[in-house]
Formats: sequence, structure tokens, C-alpha cells
Amino acid sequence: MTSEGIGRGGQRSCFTPGLVRDGGRKELSSKPMSGSSIQHVYGAQHPPFDPLLHGTLLKAAPKVPTTPAKAKRISTFQEFESNTSDAWDAGEDDDGLLAMAAESLHTDVVMETANRVLRNHSERQERHKRREAPGPEQKPKPSAEPPPVPSGDLRLVKSVSESHTSCPAESASDTVPLQRSQSLPHSVTVALGSTSDPSALSSSALSEREASRLDKFKQLLAGPNTDLEELRKLSWSGIPKPVRPITWKLLSGYLPANVDRRPATLQRKQKEYFAFIEHYYDSRNDDVHQDTYRQIHIDIPRMSPEALILQPKVTEIFERILFIWAIRHPASGYVQGINDLVTPFFVVFMCEHIEEEEVDAADVSRVPADVLRDVEADTYWCMSKLLDGIQDNYTFAQPGIQMKVKMLEELVSRIDEPVHRHLEQHEVRYLQFAFRWMNNLLMREVPLRCTVRLWDTYQSEPDGFSHFHLYVCAAFLVRWRKEILEERDFQELLLFLQNLPTAHWGDEDISLLLAEAYRLKFAFADAPNHYKK
Repeated sequence: MTSEGIGRGGQRSCFTPGLVRDGGRKELSSKPMSGSSIQHVYGAQHPPFDPLLHGTLLKAAPKVPTTPAKAKRISTFQEFESNTSDAWDAGEDDDGLLAMAAESLHTDVVMETANRVLRNHSERQERHKRREAPGPEQKPKPSAEPPPVPSGDLRLVKSVSESHTSCPAESASDTVPLQRSQSLPHSVTVALGSTSDPSALSSSALSEREASRLDKFKQLLAGPNTDLEELRKLSWSGIPKPVRPITWKLLSGYLPANVDRRPATLQRKQKEYFAFIEHYYDSRNDDVHQDTYRQIHIDIPRMSPEALILQPKVTEIFERILFIWAIRHPASGYVQGINDLVTPFFVVFMCEHIEEEEVDAADVSRVPADVLRDVEADTYWCMSKLLDGIQDNYTFAQPGIQMKVKMLEELVSRIDEPVHRHLEQHEVRYLQFAFRWMNNLLMREVPLRCTVRLWDTYQSEPDGFSHFHLYVCAAFLVRWRKEILEERDFQELLLFLQNLPTAHWGDEDISLLLAEAYRLKFAFADAPNHYKK
């Protein structure tokens, strides 16, 4: 198993990797390989040596006299390969993104590579849509391009064609293009749940991997005391739908880790919530509270998905949840944006009690009243736990959001100066588009299914909603760098940033976004001075 990469200063280096567990994520311990003064960087962006992929290179190489040092190197590599052939076993699929993100490369090189991958991904999706465009009686014309690589694999390797010309003396500015490799295991995206392009994998392989991942969760949740740290590690790459409700309740701190205590806790918290309803809800028409209730009543019909929210029973539930929270948190009260944070919890907890695949198409009136009461109470408490960590976003003048938007601006100026300078030149202020990103946690920018997947990771990250969200927003902005740089007008730029084309996004898009966000966090979170130029 070997691979090439670019280290600092553009020199090539070679390491023998050791996979080290740290918080559930793979990190790479480096040990120089004997027999060579050249060091190669090995990381998740440069996966294990594939004999099928590189066989042509080995056969094409002319036989030349070798020195004892070279022979020793080959022997050492073969021995190393046999000893570590299981290092990329598909069973370790849930850590692939983190290993990719944690690679320590030159910032400019990594940013260029990441941006190229995102652009290539967008182009593939466009080509895929064009191929599907012909009607049922029309046959698409054969394409001269090679067939697209299955989108289920997110690991990156150098293309075979570029490997012919690579040399250790290449500078960082002459980095070779990266492409997805068909020979690598389809582990990352499958681990995240359903992919945006299920046809890329066989249904049997997909169901087998999903079943295996679901079994891991069930085994972890079945014990008398759930290991919450292990649950966070497993949940970072996405939570299977059948176990998402109980997992969210545990990760949010609503339910205790001890199984025997959970029924009593649920009963007590649900009883407490409806005591609040009985005590406070009748005051919604009092002079002191009527403005709050009126604003809630106005905002709820503006939420999405409309087919779900506009059902009378759901509207009443949301009104009660938001009003009770506002009354019990006078420091902030109700602020527009809080209403959006109710939806993901309500939708996830309803999944346990409806047969429809998509909750937004479900008829809530058919759900028993006692079930709706339980879902309402659970939603209130989990939303309260979330807001406890970001309440400064909604206090007077919303200082939390102001600070995060400023941090986003400083971060983007460091990671993608052309985009930052382009926005400045056209007088686009970050507050004009990023305020909503922080206020609604990107819920207005991506489909609800993507928000739910995003929140799987947020609840697995320490301070995910308050801290990791910043890096997700930075990765989200840079994701659109090509389109941003093409816009030459203030109005067009702002319209684009406020209406980003994410309607067809799926799990693969979110997994790419999260991988890039984790890389940014890895580089900047513990080095705040890196924000500054």
C-alpha cells in the first residue's frame, strides 16, 4: 500500500501509515520507509495501492539495473503491503471522511484540490441530468466521453494518466489533477445512508452495507448503558433512519444513557411540558404576550414543508412549542428563525409513527392523539437543548450571529481570497446573505432531507450547532466559487447567494460539504490567529 502526495514546499514524501484511533477518527502516524531518502505523504486523499489500477504502470516500466537499496525498498514495500492489506477494510467505512479531512497538506494545494473536486462533481451531475433528459421514446446519443465514475466513493487518488508524468520535484503550484477511483471501496457514502444516485451501486450491496451499519447502531443502543462517545463517533457519518429518533434524543441530552431510566425520564419530561401548557398557554392573548403569539402565528405558515406545516394539528403543535419556549426564556423571547428549528425534530420523531416514506406527505390527522402529544413534548425538549447552546444568536441585537458572520468573513478571506475580494469589489456584505445561514442553520438553503443529515453530524460534534456550523458555512460558500466569480453585478451576486441551486442535493453533497468543513476546522479551530492575515 503506497501513495504519493505533496508536502510542504511542494516536495514529495512517502510514509508508512499507521491507523490510530482518536475520538473515533483515523489519523495517520508517519514512519519513514527504509531504502529511500524521498518521503511521500500518505493520507485518505491518497488511498492504498491498487494492483489492478496501477498494473499497466508496473508492466510498462523498463527493466533497469537496480541497486541493493532499490531492491531493499521493493522488498520492504511488499512486506508492508501484506501486513497492512486490511487497513482499508470496508468495515471501517464510518471514518473515511475524517481521515481525508485530517491530512496535513499545504493550504493552497488542498484548497485547489477540494475546489476542483467540487467543480468536477457538479459537472458530472449536469452530464447525468442531460443524459436523462430525452423522452421515453428517444434514445440518447452515445457519448464520446468515458462513462462517469460511480458517485458512491468520495476518496480521491491521482489519475493513472497523470501518474505517468508525476515526479518528486513538482512544485505545489503544479499539482496533478485528482479524480475518483472506481477501484476503491464504496464505503463512505453508503455509510451515510441513502445516496443521491443509488444506481451507482447494486441494490444488494447497498442494502447489505446499510443493514450492517444499522446493526452497529442497534448493538450499541441495546446495552444497559449506551456509550455516548462511541455513539457520537458512529453517528458522525450519518444515522440510519430506523434508529435516528432514539439516537437524536440521546445525543441531545434529552434521554439518559441508562436504558432503565429512560421510560421514567420520558414520562416525567412529557408531564412537565404539558404542565407548562396548562399554566402558560392561556396567557397568549394577554397584552404582555399577544405580540409574541401574533408573530409566531404569522411565521408558521411561511415555514416548509408547507404540506406538513399547514395541517391544522401541526400548526397548533408548533404554536404551543414556540410560545412556551418564548415565555420560559425571556432573555431572548421569540425571534424569527427559531421557528425553523422545530421542524427537523418534529419530522424525525414522527418517522416512528407513520408509514409514509416522506413525512412531509403524511396525514398527521391519522396519527393517534397520545402519540402526537409525546412527539410534541419530545420536540420541545430537544429544541430547547439545541437553543441552550446558541441562545446568544437570539438575544437583543443577536450578538452571536454578528460575531459568527464576522468570523466567516475572516475565514473566507484566508481560505479563498479571490472569492472574498470579488464580493468586496461588488460591495456584497456577508451580513446580506450569511445572516440567514446563521439564523436558520442553513435550513432555508438546503432541502429538509439534507438538514436532517447535516444535524446527524452537528449532534455528533462538540458544539456542533454553535461552532462547527461556522466551518460548514465557509465550505458552503466556497462550494459556489465558480458561479460567484462569474457574476459581475451586485444584484445578480446577491440573488444567487440568496437562492442557491440546492433543490436536488442529497447525502453525497452533504458528505462532501462536511468533509471540507472538517478539514477547515482541523486547520483553523485551534489556531484562531490563522484567521488574521
